[in-house]
Amino acid sequence: MPKDGAATRRRLLDAATAEFSRHGIAGARVDRIADHAGANKAQIYAWFSSKDGLFDAVFAEHLALIVDLVPLDAEDLPGYAVRLYDAYLEKPSVILLATWARLERVPTGDLLTSVGDVMAGKLDAIRAAQAAGLVDPDLEPADVYSMVIALSMTWSPAATVVAAAPGDPAADHERRRRALHAVTARAFASADLPADPPARA
Repeated sequence: MPKDGAATRRRLLDAATAEFSRHGIAGARVDRIADHAGANKAQIYAWFSSKDGLFDAVFAEHLALIVDLVPLDAEDLPGYAVRLYDAYLEKPSVILLATWARLERVPTGDLLTSVGDVMAGKLDAIRAAQAAGLVDPDLEPADVYSMVIALSMTWSPAATVVAAAPGDPAADHERRRRALHAVTARAFASADLPADPPARA
């Protein structure tokens, strides 16, 4: 692909990310995407075949971010959940694209089947933390991962009650981080360990 063509394709993907994040697949407009990218609709159809094909390209590009936005630390699930809270503030499109894919493409089942190898590594890390007595061994690793993600999304752009924004008061962010850390610690703590470790001297 010529250099200028690669730049145009990049602009189209960026414009499509913003459009799909805001309007979903059904509500997105190809003409708006083309206009914001400084391109034309013919280029979209030439490269991506259709609006659905363009969404597929955008979602595929974001899959790595969706599953690895923050590296999983299975030995510190509370800290992991808090870091995800901060990441959603910085990259809301990651959550919004996944939400639209769930609503309009994959209403049930596993949304991330195409990144099974990556997920297998995460589940292995949780199993290791369970074996080390750091995470409740009575829980299925896949369920632990799903529930930690769900907790981390309590105030995400997909939240049903309150969605956090970067401009919220710092005290609100800190309160949410503390609550998220505490609840995650209690939810997954092994019976052999206190849910909240004692403060360091």
